[in-house]
Amino acid sequence: MRFFPAALLVLAACSSPVAESASAGPPAAAGQSARHPVSGLAVVPLRITQGDTVHDFRVEVALSGEEQARGLMFRTEMAADEGMIFPYRPARPASFWMKNTVIPLDLIFVGPDGRIINIAANATPYSLDSIPSAGPVSAVLELNGGRAAELGIEAGATVAWEGVPR
Repeated sequence: MRFFPAALLVLAACSSPVAESASAGPPAAAGQSARHPVSGLAVVPLRITQGDTVHDFRVEVALSGEEQARGLMFRTEMAADEGMIFPYRPARPASFWMKNTVIPLDLIFVGPDGRIINIAANATPYSLDSIPSAGPVSAVLELNGGRAAELGIEAGATVAWEGVPR
């Protein structure tokens, strides 16, 4: 996933990791500092709660402008329980594109209150079309295309993760 060039400049100027614990998501193993074998990015637990249903994922964290610009570009596969999260502080509108992104993705836009505000399902690989959030977001979560619908994840569900600035 790649940001538009103007958004990248804003991210480069604004992205600085904040030493703040994130939410009450699934517990992480004590002392665990997991890294993704392909990207080398930190991997953290993430939980989506839709009503009484809970879905747990392990997500790569794209914090820096460079990490966010690269996203899942050139990746040819991702496990069903994996994803990538792009945290923002402060919350702001976000717009993505699929340039050089090989696999279809669901883009899940998470509002400042931790609730999903909109989902762009099955984004088309390689597309340069803008995929915007419906308002300011504290994070964007990427999952395999169609995964949100498969699991019944919709706007209003809550998203919580650990070890990521919010």
